[in-house]
Amino acid sequence: MIERLTSQAIQLLKQLIETPSFSSEEEQTAHHIEGWFKQQGIPFTRTHHNVWATNKYFDESKPTLLLNSHHDTVKPNNGYTKDPF
Repeated sequence: MIERLTSQAIQLLKQLIETPSFSSEEEQTAHHIEGWFKQQGIPFTRTHHNVWATNKYFDESKPTLLLNSHHDTVKPNNGYTKDPF
C-alpha cells in the first residue's frame, strides 16, 4: 500500500511540476489537485485557486494540525538554460 501511495504522490507532483502555475494563474494546478481529490474519493473544498481537504477523522474538539502549502511559481528569468516545465 505504501508503494502505491508513493507512486500516486510522485505522479501528482510530476503533473503539478509540469504545469505552469505563475502567481495568480494557478487554475490548472488547482484543477489537478481537485481532480486528484475526486479520484481518491476525498471530500474537499475549493475557493478560487485554493483547494483543501479535512481528514476524515477530524474532530473539532481535539487539537488540530494544519498542513499548508502553495502551488504557484515565479516566472522564469533569462538565466534559465532549460524550459522549467
